[in-house]
Amino acid sequence: MPKFSANLGFLWRDRPLPEAIRAAKRAGFDAVECHFPYDEDADAVNAALAETGFTMLGLNTRLGANGPEDFGVMSLSGREAEAHGLIDEALAYAVAIGCPNIHAVAGRSHGAEGAQAVYKANLAYACERAGAHGRTILIEPINQRDAPGFHLRSVAHALDTITAVGAPNLKLMFDAYHTQITEGDLTERVRAALPHVGHVQIAAVPDRGEPDAGEVNYPAWLAALDAMGWDGYVGAEYKPRGADTDAGLGWLKGYGR
Repeated sequence: MPKFSANLGFLWRDRPLPEAIRAAKRAGFDAVECHFPYDEDADAVNAALAETGFTMLGLNTRLGANGPEDFGVMSLSGREAEAHGLIDEALAYAVAIGCPNIHAVAGRSHGAEGAQAVYKANLAYACERAGAHGRTILIEPINQRDAPGFHLRSVAHALDTITAVGAPNLKLMFDAYHTQITEGDLTERVRAALPHVGHVQIAAVPDRGEPDAGEVNYPAWLAALDAMGWDGYVGAEYKPRGADTDAGLGWLKGYGR
């Protein structure tokens, strides 16, 4: 049976992060994760985590000075100082709230020459800094339809990057939504990547709504993932189809929650 984490970057966005954590507990999730918690008081987040018994599994580095236009800066030449600053900020917040994973968002390199070298150097910095605090750095391929020009485009690209950097605390965030759009063959692709997977995320394809419709049979895929021996969490990183997150949680009840 999967352990589900509520991604509070998309779920219960109508309330402050501590209240969203409590809502996830009431809904039957097993943990939480988020995107950009930096404007939230870390003590208030810690209080909600302690009350619910949850771990905040992951957070993202900020998207950069130009926000969604950058969509991360880790692969952008000439912005290494900014990248290091964002890594340090994310690490400090992760340590403050007991969060084990940091997604170092690659950015829209548009295939620029030298971008991969910049990316690897910034990831090496991130892994060294995070390793000193027992944290893991995650990298995530994102589809070109949602983020044109995004640097990390495929699972193979991510695995090649992990091998090249060579840090034991650099792992793949396997997002089934992005991977299905870009590559498909989800079962065999995750099977091959599993030794390097640090976290899994799901959402319906193509609308990124609740994982109970669309072209991916998640009950079957998650059963296959269980059979492979995955004992980590599965992040529910979807955008509710309606305004009320709770109204769309029928899919979770189907897993006995």
